Amino acid sequence: MPNNEKEYNGYLLDQLELVERLELVAEDNDIEAVKKQLAIERKFIERKLYQKPPLKSE
Repeated sequence: MPNNEKEYNGYLLDQLELVERLELVAEDNDIEAVKKQLAIERKFIERKLYQKPPLKSE
């Protein structure tokens, strides 16, 4: 959960970047390319989601 507006904006920017990447792939109307990009994006999200917490707390 975001602690402040700056952190929340960071999450929103990440989501905007995701949408922009998918839109670029979708421009060619190639559903297989879109599916491939979605799989890549899922891996990126899961990598962030399941990372261990940092060793030092701030």
